[in-house]
Amino acid sequence: HHQIETLNNLLPCTPLSKESNHQGPLLVCQVTMFACGGIALGICASHKITDSETAVILGFVWSTICQGYHPEIRFPALSKASLIFPPKNPMPKNYVSMMENLWFTKGNFITRKFVFNEEAIAILKDMAKGEVVTTPTRTVAIWSFIWKCSMAACRAIQGTLKPSIVVQAVNMRSKGKLTTLDGSIGSVFWLASALSNPAETGTELSTLVELMCQSIAVIDDEYMRSIQSEQGFEAIAEHLNQLELLFSFEKPDIFVFTSWLNIDFHKLDFGRGQPCSWAILGKTGQFGNLTILVETKGIEAWITLDETRMSALQKDHEFLNFASPNLQISSL
Repeated sequence: HHQIETLNNLLPCTPLSKESNHQGPLLVCQVTMFACGGIALGICASHKITDSETAVILGFVWSTICQGYHPEIRFPALSKASLIFPPKNPMPKNYVSMMENLWFTKGNFITRKFVFNEEAIAILKDMAKGEVVTTPTRTVAIWSFIWKCSMAACRAIQGTLKPSIVVQAVNMRSKGKLTTLDGSIGSVFWLASALSNPAETGTELSTLVELMCQSIAVIDDEYMRSIQSEQGFEAIAEHLNQLELLFSFEKPDIFVFTSWLNIDFHKLDFGRGQPCSWAILGKTGQFGNLTILVETKGIEAWITLDETRMSALQKDHEFLNFASPNLQISSL
């Protein structure tokens, strides 16, 4: 169980931690040499300037340079994103406080890995079908299932089901026909949020899938055009105000989901061959409930929860019918 925590020895900073020094570095790398001749490359980057796609672009350019294939390098677009979505300085303090409360909370958070094989994914997709969403994607089906089981874990601890909010990271490069953002770097994602009040909606898998899909559908072409206009920040603020309204529920449970599917970190070659293993994070800082999906032989879910909820999740027979614990570091 402690192998994931040992990954922190290979990182130059604590992953998913709140910055205390706003003047600190935005990108830090650590190279660890092993007696056997192996090398581990650990990278920490601020979400102010990066997201998962930025990490892919960085890795591709870096590895291509290391191999000496300079003519093949497709250099990233450094300023496109900031031109289309100019930063707001300073950000209103109430929004800063709200986002900090969204991402960071007190607790002893631990990360565990679970694998959904192809058969389990197919069954979940079939179970997730409903009248509104008839062909759910594998990503939404797994997210919704983990959301359902996470709520059940909370009930096992607290004795009751509370309202809960899911926040999903949406890559804006693929939205609104923004082809000009191809190859751009930065924190180019936005948040889709959904609320489940079990007393009113229940916790059926198809219902949770519908809630998730509806929240993602809001970020459509029209919305993308609205946040690029002169009144772009007003459109963003309206979304943040809706988040504030959701958070006004008495201490709702908040779960954050993101997908790293179709991200080929395992294909990066820095001149010594492709990696024999790769991993996302070790022991996190005061970061809330997070799930990251990774493509492996099936789909691997890196789930971060507070210790008591993780213990309850690991005892949930319904969850374990579909998700197999994986105690190894490697995601290959």
